[in-house]
Amino acid sequence: MRKILLPALIIIAGSLLVIRVFYLQIIDDSFKLKSENNAIKKQYDYPERGYIYDRNGKLLVANQASYDIMVIPRDIKEDLNVDEFCTLLNITKEDYEKRIAKAKVYSPRLPSVFLAQLNKSEFAAFQEKIRKFEGFYFQKRSLRDYEVDYGANIFGFITQVSEGLIAKNPYYNSGDLIGKQGVEQSYEEVLRGIKGVKYIQKDKYNREIGSYKNGKYDTIAVAGEDINITIDAELQKYGEELMINKRGGIVAIEPKSGEILALVTAPSYDPGILVGRQRSKNYTLLYHDSIANPLFDRGLLAQYPPGSPFKILTGLVALQEGVINEQTTFMCHHGFSYGRGRFMKCHGFGPHQLHNGIYNSCNTYFAQAYMLTINKYPNPGKAVDVWSDHVKSFGLGQFMGYDLPTGKRGNIPTSKTYKKIYPNGGWRSTTIVSNAIGQGEVLMTPIQLANMMATVANQGYYYTPHIIKKIEGKKIDPKFTTRHETTIDKKYFPPVISGLFDVYNKGTAYALRVEGIDICGKTGTAENYAKINGKREKLKDHSIFVAFAPKDNPKIAIAVMIENGGFGATVAGPIASLMIEKYLRKKITRNDLEIRVLNKSLASEYAKLGGMNAASAIESTPKDSVLKAKIVVPKPAAPKSEIKKTSIDTTKKN
Repeated sequence: MRKILLPALIIIAGSLLVIRVFYLQIIDDSFKLKSENNAIKKQYDYPERGYIYDRNGKLLVANQASYDIMVIPRDIKEDLNVDEFCTLLNITKEDYEKRIAKAKVYSPRLPSVFLAQLNKSEFAAFQEKIRKFEGFYFQKRSLRDYEVDYGANIFGFITQVSEGLIAKNPYYNSGDLIGKQGVEQSYEEVLRGIKGVKYIQKDKYNREIGSYKNGKYDTIAVAGEDINITIDAELQKYGEELMINKRGGIVAIEPKSGEILALVTAPSYDPGILVGRQRSKNYTLLYHDSIANPLFDRGLLAQYPPGSPFKILTGLVALQEGVINEQTTFMCHHGFSYGRGRFMKCHGFGPHQLHNGIYNSCNTYFAQAYMLTINKYPNPGKAVDVWSDHVKSFGLGQFMGYDLPTGKRGNIPTSKTYKKIYPNGGWRSTTIVSNAIGQGEVLMTPIQLANMMATVANQGYYYTPHIIKKIEGKKIDPKFTTRHETTIDKKYFPPVISGLFDVYNKGTAYALRVEGIDICGKTGTAENYAKINGKREKLKDHSIFVAFAPKDNPKIAIAVMIENGGFGATVAGPIASLMIEKYLRKKITRNDLEIRVLNKSLASEYAKLGGMNAASAIESTPKDSVLKAKIVVPKPAAPKSEIKKTSIDTTKKN
């Protein structure tokens, strides 16, 4: 038996090897297609990218025809008339040589993009004479055609794929286009479709002689899927109009679903400037504008101390922990003394309970409630972790899991935070009391503020904010329909909501009421400092406002952050009221507020941070336009600023 086992194994292994070689060489020649040889040329057919619609079916992003000039360096004839070629394409000889050198580095035998994104008129002149330029051919593609001039931060843009990604992802080749930022990046695989490919056979003279194997391996391009996003186009447009000559972010969410209704960042830009041959130049201008930062999505990335809106959570946590009730009363004497030489100023005076503590935004009330929460536990570290867990259950201090490719987690401190700050211990409730009024170590993004208000509107639960509403023929990720419960019992929300309602009826937002709409809101003000010429200078405060409406069965929750806007009720508050009315009624009755906001310019405040910036070079419409002039920059000479640092003085009321 042993004598025949080894020969048998050798015979079986040899037979399998012969069969496999025969199969690969005679029957299955697909591996030939993978080897880049001179006999077969791949020609790609690029599909139309999926259209993007808003929640109501309004077309936002479509496609337009574009042409890439492709090159195979090895096929270029020595007698090619470079001068005529460059004249036709309006490029210099230096450009020509650089592009050819780059193509050779990629591959002398494989096609790569020589000149991308020619429009029809640019391509027409070249097409007539293309036969004279062997080694060059054209490839038709579709570029984005923006039907609106707003929402650039939502859409993102299309650009050529990087060499690094090509190495990681075999789907992409040199010159392919890919979505970057916004929904174009998040839903790239849905929107891009699937490339088709044709295999063309060549003879020994490198002439095309027909399709390889009669098209056996050819594939047809599959168009990308259309998508509907949750954005209300008219609300988004209106928000960007209100933000002209201002910097900041607006985020609006539908509480019952977590759908993002508006995601405004300012300054912004017309998305159409990042299409075509000028895309690279315009993107460079935007990228290097370090003053206005138009590519920085303030709604998702800007982290601010939330100020007085955070008092909502301070009250809810104190109720949940049982250290206060609706009748608990604290006396306010224009502030709160919490240690030797430590005094937190407040505009309030007299007795305050939860209700008037909210609508008067009393620092004393919420500082006392916070200290009782921390002092409930013998160990301040344990107490802070309990408090932190409650606050984080509102989606704070973490990446929220929304379907946009950028964001910041904010910061909700824990015991670990204070162990690092105070390694020798000794900290207690009085040390960290500024957390009570949204200061201290607390940081939040506008989308987190909006989600916090959506959670309060829902009385204790939220859905992960998201921007996808529908994908043709597919279901959206179930995580966006999963309900997240907070650690706060539902019974504690109504008294807080009642206080927020009276912010409009009796409190700091009284002048911002909209007849017939019951709005619940909260003002906030954040002090703002910058280092200018090596000296710490105080700039105008940031203006913050959060709200939801209607009070019963809420349909919109909103957060507005205006840099250097002043008190919360000065700029951010009017914008919130106008956005709420625009969404619920589709029209505006508070024309006085609208005129005030549209005419409000904070350019002089921003001028303190620097003079003209790069983005102004691509401004395409007059200053008074409310549609395209997203970036309006003042010209006064002012000292250049260093990196800005934002902070809040614990003596500030709102």
